[in-house]
Amino acid sequence: MHGSSPLRRPLRTVPAALLAGVLLLAGCSSGDGSGEDGQGDPSASPSSTRPPGGDAERLKPLPAAIPAELKPYYEQKLTWRECGVIGFECTTLRVPLDYDEPSPETELKLAVSRKKAEGDGEPIGSLMVNPGGPGGSAIEYLQQAAAIGYPAELRERYDIVGMDPRGVARSEPVECLSDREMDSYTRTDQTPDDPREVDKLVAAYKSFAKGCAQRSSGLLEHVSTVEAARDMDVLRAALGDDKLHYYGASYGTYLGATYAGLYPQRTGRLVLDGAMDPSLTALELNRQQTGGFATAFTAFAEDCVERKDCPLGTESPEDAGKKLSAFFREVDAEPLKTGERRTLTESLATTGVIQAMYTEVYWPRLRQALTDAMKDGDGAGLLALADAYFERGADGSYGNIMFANPAVNCLDLPSAFSGPQDVRKAVPSFEKVSPVFGRGFAWAALNCTYWQEQATGEPHRIVAEDAAPVVVVGTTRDPATPYPWAQALAGQMATARLLTYESDGHTAFMQGSECIDDTITGYFVDGDVPEEGKRCS
Repeated sequence: MHGSSPLRRPLRTVPAALLAGVLLLAGCSSGDGSGEDGQGDPSASPSSTRPPGGDAERLKPLPAAIPAELKPYYEQKLTWRECGVIGFECTTLRVPLDYDEPSPETELKLAVSRKKAEGDGEPIGSLMVNPGGPGGSAIEYLQQAAAIGYPAELRERYDIVGMDPRGVARSEPVECLSDREMDSYTRTDQTPDDPREVDKLVAAYKSFAKGCAQRSSGLLEHVSTVEAARDMDVLRAALGDDKLHYYGASYGTYLGATYAGLYPQRTGRLVLDGAMDPSLTALELNRQQTGGFATAFTAFAEDCVERKDCPLGTESPEDAGKKLSAFFREVDAEPLKTGERRTLTESLATTGVIQAMYTEVYWPRLRQALTDAMKDGDGAGLLALADAYFERGADGSYGNIMFANPAVNCLDLPSAFSGPQDVRKAVPSFEKVSPVFGRGFAWAALNCTYWQEQATGEPHRIVAEDAAPVVVVGTTRDPATPYPWAQALAGQMATARLLTYESDGHTAFMQGSECIDDTITGYFVDGDVPEEGKRCS
């Protein structure tokens, strides 16, 4: 669910170690794109007054009793072994491919890692973590950030656990294209100027979808967020926990909220950081996220134009945006050299800029990359940022996230558009939200149109009436998950409390705010729910 590359943007947090970037959930809706320009849509901008959840159907809880056919999974014994970084253990969890028709012949094996509680006292239990995506590796996040960088109080009281969701990384990964094919795919022009370029973009989306169907047949129809949440409940039981304690960032908030909606009676302490609004259609999500990136770019531009060496000038953020758009048009006409066989195309340049919108830490790097590109014709810096977004290694290999991401998104919601004609009608509303990124983000939302598996999900409200208190966290200038989404999710969930971070960047925990970190840690360790309306900066 959840740009300017010819792929749906993944939503995942940027951990303190800057493991990777995050991006967009392009392309899935119940058909709002058929309007003349989308202006009649009440949620066409993040400032909408749309009530929390609107008229979307409520996600219904599953029965509390475990069905007999699922008990072998719930009662399985995990065998742990040392793995990876010293101090970590790994195991494999068995889950049914299809929860409606479980069978040992088709079951999946999901990778799980944990770091045991470090303190001498009685552990609270397990703290499951997910960094988002969809498609981000929870194990990578756990081993490189969570269990090392988290506050000592958390590490002392919890076994911190990461499970790669089905279809992701080490857990039966979805596969779609070869590395060479991905190099070509990521260069596809996503701001087509004429019918020929539209045809090439559509052909790229069709080829990608066909590759996924051929290489991941049988798995693609069973990688939904609902199924991943059900896997989490199996893991909770296998770990011996009565309640699920959980930290989810970005798309991980959607996964955690879904768990609370399905199993409110088994929900423990949940923090949903950089929250998504599950009641929105794909078109609404994409257009509102476009606004989020517009807000982030304005913040970057305001900082840049105050610097004498700003490559976008020193006049105003609006003028900086015009200069960046002009640069993109120039690169579209003539790609830049990068010092290797790959040149910097417009799509790669835009992806590089968007990668840097996730955190202020990237802003100096982006200024230098734009300076090199705009003044010296050297696209290497922007290409490196784009590669970080795509998880492309120095050896030319790609990670799994760009395959798992659309596989989950295209299953969770119907496509935003029925074809190019709908995109053309919607482009003005996207460009109104963001003159710099709008056109590319609109065309990015077309990719699920050609997906070969039928969507199984719809927009829905998550109420979770019987859940324990849930903390929903929103950052006021978050590019990928706009702040109104956190307000909307907190408004839907019966027991939620909204915690606000007045800042730039994607997500809040472990991003430099002592107020945020202490509040979340106090909730996890002592059960202290933040007071109503609490704000941190």
